[in-house]
Amino acid sequence: MDIPGELLLSKVQALSDLELACLLCLIADQHFIVEASATALNHVEQELKLISTGIFGLSCSTLECHKQTTVDDFGNGLLETESSDSYFTASKESTRLDLHLSANKARSPGRRSVRSPMSPPESRQIANLVILKNLDQAPHQVQVQTLELIRGRRIFTRTTVHVAPKPFLLIALLPEDHIGSMNRHLIDHFFISHRHGPADELPNLEELGERSPTLSSMSTKKIEPKQSVFSREDLETLSQLESSVRMSSDVRCYVHNIVVFLRMHRAVSSGITAAATRHVNVLSRALAPLHGLNYVTPSLVSLAARKIYTHRIVLTTPEGDRSIQWGSSIDAVRELLDGVTARDVIDEILETVEVPL
Repeated sequence: MDIPGELLLSKVQALSDLELACLLCLIADQHFIVEASATALNHVEQELKLISTGIFGLSCSTLECHKQTTVDDFGNGLLETESSDSYFTASKESTRLDLHLSANKARSPGRRSVRSPMSPPESRQIANLVILKNLDQAPHQVQVQTLELIRGRRIFTRTTVHVAPKPFLLIALLPEDHIGSMNRHLIDHFFISHRHGPADELPNLEELGERSPTLSSMSTKKIEPKQSVFSREDLETLSQLESSVRMSSDVRCYVHNIVVFLRMHRAVSSGITAAATRHVNVLSRALAPLHGLNYVTPSLVSLAARKIYTHRIVLTTPEGDRSIQWGSSIDAVRELLDGVTARDVIDEILETVEVPL
């Protein structure tokens, strides 16, 4: 397998954490969650838009969800602004037909207006990168529609069926510690999660100098043609390299042990799913070409585990601890589990599981 050239690797090494998360999901054809403080959500949203346009040259659409968001709002919020050079708005034949119909209408003022059989269908399409802000607040029906979009890569509206383009990336932008309020099946279909801390930089937004963006509840952005940092060919090259990465039997066993230890941890109630295991394998392979490797190392697996399981793990309650069945004091168990987070569990497991040489 060919290793990506120095120019491509230099592009990767210059990426910020958010840009790298987007790149990994585009390579693996997956989607991810971004957590940020409530005061930083607007800034992170603007940064993601700039990443979409400037780094990858992709169209971008944003939908701010709330309890009153309807399925129709969801469907319309995913679509790009209608292109000015679409067939039905720019075609010369269409223009001539309109002129011809207008002339006939002028000659027959008494005739009833009849809708043209060539009325244009919905010409907009789903944006390449979709940001769903505050998805945790959306009604159950909207979250189910999001799940169907991820699984089936299409949505149904009142007038047509919209198929997701390629590449397609869906990002759930949430306040910190709000993931648990989302549908569990939907959470399991998000590839990775990334937490943007107060000290983390927003290089594209800082370069643009827009530190106080004013955002509408629903907005779409039409992308003007420009030179992006990563071309479509670059993404295709990295995707091909990811599919050719090797994983040894020892590393596969290491992944299996991590999964078993996580499922058996006393603080874990659920969340260690088969889909999560598949995502660990995919992310480990996607990381390898970015490090100039054509095989998976244990360090890449541990990095993947931290990104894959953090948003999936459901912590148990003191009443649900297995040792309660054998006479343990619930107060002692409550004290033991107090303050334990999903990140603590993952770190403990990675320190416990033996790493292959």
